[in-house]
Amino acid sequence: MAETSFIPGPQTVRAYREALGCFGTGVTVVTTLTARGPLAITVNSFTSVSLEPPLLLWCPAHASLRHDAFVSAENFAIHVIAEDQLGLAKHFAADGEDFSTAAWRPNPLGAPALEGVIARFDCRRFAAHPAGDHTIVVGEVAIVTTRPGKGLIFKRGLYGGFLEQS
Repeated sequence: MAETSFIPGPQTVRAYREALGCFGTGVTVVTTLTARGPLAITVNSFTSVSLEPPLLLWCPAHASLRHDAFVSAENFAIHVIAEDQLGLAKHFAADGEDFSTAAWRPNPLGAPALEGVIARFDCRRFAAHPAGDHTIVVGEVAIVTTRPGKGLIFKRGLYGGFLEQS
């Protein structure tokens, strides 16, 4: 198959998204508590920033109706979703206010803590930076909770697992 090159722009948005999709990412659900109640959003734009202090980031889109609530949240939790939690990830991608199908409890900072995830990072907002059509939200990690298990992966528009190789 032939290699293609292009300049990202309005006419190549789909090709750009497809190229970005070549990079597999883990699936996370970010939660916070608002005046209306618990709120969640499924994201794959998550990464570690610093070990000292312990910082991480994620990036909500300006187009999301949940953007402003998360950018202004003082506390939030980032949940690394397990392979068997695809339904949870899809649910919160579609509806961030319906927690009726999710088992959760408040974490020590007050944000909703989802059960069954393989890792949870309880964070305080450290900074928020505008970045094109997204905002970079940086959190300072206060508490980490983990359990054994494999994470859900997202690549090229599909969800799946991780094939271990020796």
